[in-house]
Amino acid sequence: MVRAAQRSGRGARPSVWLEGRTRRGGRGGGQPSGLDRERITEATVRLLDAEGLARFSMRRLAAELNVTAMSVYWYVDTKDDLLELALDAVHGELALPDPAADEDWRDQLRALAREYRALLVRHPWLSPLAGNFLNIGPNALSFSRVIQRVVHKAGLPAHGVTGAISAVFQFVYGYGTIEGHFLARVAETDMTPDEYHRQAMSAVTRAPDTAEVAQETTRIMEARGGDTVEEMMERDFAFALDLLVAGIEAMVARDRG
Repeated sequence: MVRAAQRSGRGARPSVWLEGRTRRGGRGGGQPSGLDRERITEATVRLLDAEGLARFSMRRLAAELNVTAMSVYWYVDTKDDLLELALDAVHGELALPDPAADEDWRDQLRALAREYRALLVRHPWLSPLAGNFLNIGPNALSFSRVIQRVVHKAGLPAHGVTGAISAVFQFVYGYGTIEGHFLARVAETDMTPDEYHRQAMSAVTRAPDTAEVAQETTRIMEARGGDTVEEMMERDFAFALDLLVAGIEAMVARDRG
């Protein structure tokens, strides 16, 4: 096993995909019966979804699988390895368009953005892990390749592709992360998202220090429309995404002008 000290050293965090251990557990003889890496990863995702990242542990996972913790360590060296495997596994849920299809890049980019947002909301533990690992598993790489090919179709110069990708998907990352955290917080109460929102806005509006800003926010929200939290979030997301797509179009036109 890789020693913990190697994991805590300075520099980039090692990746399970680069350390020659991605097929561990297939070396024959001695493996705990009934276990494999796929089953362990699936159980990890279920636990993370149900209990969150803070409560996840190898002991808790072993109990879920009805095995000893040492049985799990036969297939992964560290908890970090397992989290990285789970991170890539959920990327496999993304429905990816075919960049070679006769479809407008704008529609494909919007579809990718919506898929990623939904993934972040379904798995709130994903966002804090995304910055901790290199995200070079097979599913994450497939997602990245499709994004690059779709943005290339827009006609941007090569030096502008990564900036356009960052603008769109860092926005989606932030939006999906906040939305996921909001819904997780609501789930801890006995309220619906709409009830929680009304209660929060009522409290903020009554507070002297925040009343003025809250009133202005309310006017803006009324102008935007949307009767429910879900509708408001969807309208804001769609409008912001349209702004980013329009920005890419403007940059393409500028370079061609």
